[in-house]
Amino acid sequence: MATPYLVPHSREPIAILHRDGHLLLVRKPDLLLSVPGKHPLNKDCLISRLQVDYPGARIVHRLDLDTSGIMVIALTRRAESALGRLFQERRVEKDYVAVVDGAVTDDAGEIDLPIAPDWERRPRQKVCAEQGKAALTRYRVLARDGDRTRLELTPVTGRSHQLRLHLAAIGHPILGCDLYAPEAVLAKAPRLLLHASRLAFPHPVSGARLERHCPPPF
Repeated sequence: MATPYLVPHSREPIAILHRDGHLLLVRKPDLLLSVPGKHPLNKDCLISRLQVDYPGARIVHRLDLDTSGIMVIALTRRAESALGRLFQERRVEKDYVAVVDGAVTDDAGEIDLPIAPDWERRPRQKVCAEQGKAALTRYRVLARDGDRTRLELTPVTGRSHQLRLHLAAIGHPILGCDLYAPEAVLAKAPRLLLHASRLAFPHPVSGARLERHCPPPF
């Protein structure tokens, strides 16, 4: 029987960026699960920590374990339902910051490559024209520094591992990525250099535009 993967528990606190009667905007640390893992020792996660002080807190989207940054959390069923629709209708604006290997030539561009599960190497995904679902990422260069580039990323779709896989597919894997970067690139950073830096959307109850920024720690 395979030994279960035990998540290293992040001791970093969750920052509250916005709070009202319907939702929270929070900063998730890296190495903290969004929801409980399957193994009993992997129950510590963002939503269980928040539910200590906010018993009605509900997840409406996720960030990977290794990704830090801003998330929206519903506090009521009404907000949960409305936020779910906003994500489904792609009315939630999401930006990320990443540091990738190599000098990205174009100042801005798009990566339009279909993504499918790589069943033989789960949880990895793969670019697959035959079975993949459409996936689109827009990018903009923020800075170039020798053998690395800082990018702003806007995922138009929300496929699993989309940003990591898309950047690796064009030859610029994210530093510290243990799934899609070669060993030399993985070793260039102590963590995955990917951070959710901005969310903007109509408030699920009032309809007023809500926008918050969350600068990356790297």
